Amino acid sequence: MDDKFDCIVVGGGIAGLSAAMTLARAGNRFLLVERGEFCGAKNVSGGVLWGSDLHTLVPDYWNHDDAGFERFVNHRRLTFMDDTAAFSVDFKNADFDVPPFNGVIVLRARFDQWLAEQVQGVIDSGPHPEDSLLATDILVEELLVDGGRVVGIRTGEEKFYADCVILAEGVNNLLTRQVGLQRDYVPSDHFAVGVKEVIGLDRQVLESRFQLAGRSGLTNEFVGFASGGVEGGGFLYTNRDSVSVGLVLAMKDLGEKHRKPYDLLNQFKSHPAVRDMISGGEVLEYSAHVVSTGDMRSMPRQLFKPGLMVAGEAANLLLNSGKAIQGMDYAMRSGILAARNAVRCSETGDYSENAMAQYQSDLEDSYVMKDLKSFQSAVTLFHSPAMYDKMPRILCDFGRSFFGIRNEETPKAVDMLKSSVKKHSSLWEMAKIGFKASRSL
Repeated sequence: MDDKFDCIVVGGGIAGLSAAMTLARAGNRFLLVERGEFCGAKNVSGGVLWGSDLHTLVPDYWNHDDAGFERFVNHRRLTFMDDTAAFSVDFKNADFDVPPFNGVIVLRARFDQWLAEQVQGVIDSGPHPEDSLLATDILVEELLVDGGRVVGIRTGEEKFYADCVILAEGVNNLLTRQVGLQRDYVPSDHFAVGVKEVIGLDRQVLESRFQLAGRSGLTNEFVGFASGGVEGGGFLYTNRDSVSVGLVLAMKDLGEKHRKPYDLLNQFKSHPAVRDMISGGEVLEYSAHVVSTGDMRSMPRQLFKPGLMVAGEAANLLLNSGKAIQGMDYAMRSGILAARNAVRCSETGDYSENAMAQYQSDLEDSYVMKDLKSFQSAVTLFHSPAMYDKMPRILCDFGRSFFGIRNEETPKAVDMLKSSVKKHSSLWEMAKIGFKASRSL
């Protein structure tokens, strides 16, 4: 092996593995360094990987004997909750049954390990099986910089060199900060705390309870009581023989209201709508994770410098616009784009700032940055008190009136809705929210 790699990838999550797969398919010599015992060891929870980029990385992945996903998503539900009721918008689509799927539900410990195995398979069958390596249980302590250009990494006493480095180190982006791309202090209102439990259920019980066939799956987002008066929302995803259930809570609001995430999670699980879905289940895992709220002000000032590109959570690429939490798909696309640029640079021998800048240009032209920019107002709207407090109360109050049958004269639906609005807000405030929503979403 030569003393220098074409590229070093820091981080064995989705962004890092996507970059590694792209480099392996291009025949580049690379080193991927992951601090966990195996890829996925630090990611005990999961969620939904949206879109078809996985098919780009692993063609026809759904035909693999042990494909790394839990279920594909063909059933989606958005639920507004008050203390005792739940009002849902429910959508199921047979068109989503056809691969490549609209989205797949994953458990990261299993999925990341599976994806790493696919990368290793491409390395083994490629032109440099002895010169590319997935190295785990290694902590990168420092980026090596020479003349303003990143030229490698230091792990303990050892140094490894490469023409360029792709940072996919996750949300605690200490190396990104080391080279001055991320400011030392990012306001807490730009971040949230995700808390999650994986609850085991008998597979037949799960499939019957959620009306699932084969590997079809349900995603359910929750707004209102879910967050216990704290800015945020809840979610439930069906795995093969378990459900992932949890909350995403604004860090600043959580601190100011002196609430504990785990207490709020227990409160959420006790709501009748959630309690019935997880009844009889056994808690298998609990995890907590810091995530971006989707506010672009939390992003590094730029995602490149000579010899370096930043991808995935290290770049705070996440969007929660109210209809879905998108992060893994952003990580995958950014990892692919960073690696493609690394391959381009290896062909030209140019690793200057201008050459690295092409990565950010490609990212700007992709759906990732276009959606982040387009839905910034939706991020603000979704995190407003009216959306996680007043709106759920109005909808649930209206539901009680609309679906309740009494032995008395029944008012028209529009009158029921007006009454519910006046009880919790005003017609003017709801009109303003409706206008903002129409422009934001």
